[in-house]
Amino acid sequence: MSKEPFENLPDVLDVSQLAEALHLSRAGAYNLLNQPDFPTLRIGGRKLVMKQDLIEWLRQHTNQP
Repeated sequence: MSKEPFENLPDVLDVSQLAEALHLSRAGAYNLLNQPDFPTLRIGGRKLVMKQDLIEWLRQHTNQP
């Protein structure tokens, strides 16, 4: 049985939700959001990430054989 990763998270995550989902500090989440290849959504001064973009980014950055 396949279970969707992060299925209980909202479709758009703020920095606190991202930090909690990835077990990072808020500073660590901000560092990730500031990476050039991370799929950050900027609305006003807020940095957000769409859940599906996060999942795809994680898949692309996972060391797989």
